[in-house]
Amino acid sequence: MKITALLVLKCMPEGADPIILANACDVSHFGFFQRSSVREFIVFVSRTVGKRTPPGQRQSVQHDEYKVHSYNRNGLCVIGFMDDHYPVRSAFSLLNQVIDEYQKNFGESWRTAQADSTEPWPYLDNALTKYQDPAEADKLLKIQRELDETKIILHQTIDSVLARGEKLDSLVEKSSDLSAASQMFYSQAKKTNQCCSIL
Repeated sequence: MKITALLVLKCMPEGADPIILANACDVSHFGFFQRSSVREFIVFVSRTVGKRTPPGQRQSVQHDEYKVHSYNRNGLCVIGFMDDHYPVRSAFSLLNQVIDEYQKNFGESWRTAQADSTEPWPYLDNALTKYQDPAEADKLLKIQRELDETKIILHQTIDSVLARGEKLDSLVEKSSDLSAASQMFYSQAKKTNQCCSIL
């Protein structure tokens, strides 16, 4: 599961190209000579998908092994490029967090933007790194993962108790065998002692 890019755009309903307000991408898993082309492709696809995401809507677009998720909140649009294995609920939870954080930090100043921003937004870079694990973005997924781990530990504990129980059962059987053998030894010793006793 991998997030390749997160972008925040100003999408205008008039049909003009969306303006990039913030951009963070990790193209390190691509070849060195491919990286600039991949960045250009991310910008192109972001503008295209952002332009076609109506206000108040969410959508996902499949492209090869990647999914492009977008969320447009009244003209402020967040785009996420994730691989196909990244859970959709976690992706939209992340997009929602990014858009909330953007509005908290910048308010309505995005409405006056006229050109792409080249200034880095540290939160977006940190989010790109932090949310590579979908459980960080989606609390329900995190709780489910913890429950699964607890269930595994519980099964291991039950298995170990059963294994210990089986060992105890075999000890009990051995002890009952031992008492039968000791009873036999006692009775044979008694017989042997009877024939050899001197009166």
